[in-house]
Amino acid sequence: MTPSIPEAGYLRLPQILGQQGVSADQAKRNRELGQGPRRPRPALPAIIPVSRSTWWAGVKSGRFPKGIKLPGGNVTVWRASDIRAFLEAGQGDAA
Repeated sequence: MTPSIPEAGYLRLPQILGQQGVSADQAKRNRELGQGPRRPRPALPAIIPVSRSTWWAGVKSGRFPKGIKLPGGNVTVWRASDIRAFLEAGQGDAA
């Protein structure tokens, strides 16, 4: 199953690369240990299944779409239309 991409808007990196889910029990354990995700979160399937380092190297080289840095924070987003165009061009198959 391919995750759906919104018609308009932006995607953050976990929405593109996927993320593991964290149950309430796991989050509680992480808070006690002081490591890992401290809040429950749903699992997100990967749209483009590559590692974070591969993604950033691909963005730098031009293989993957360039993101947009949001002002006032350390957050980068990608236009949903850019990700969709990348996949429709068949480039997502070579990831």
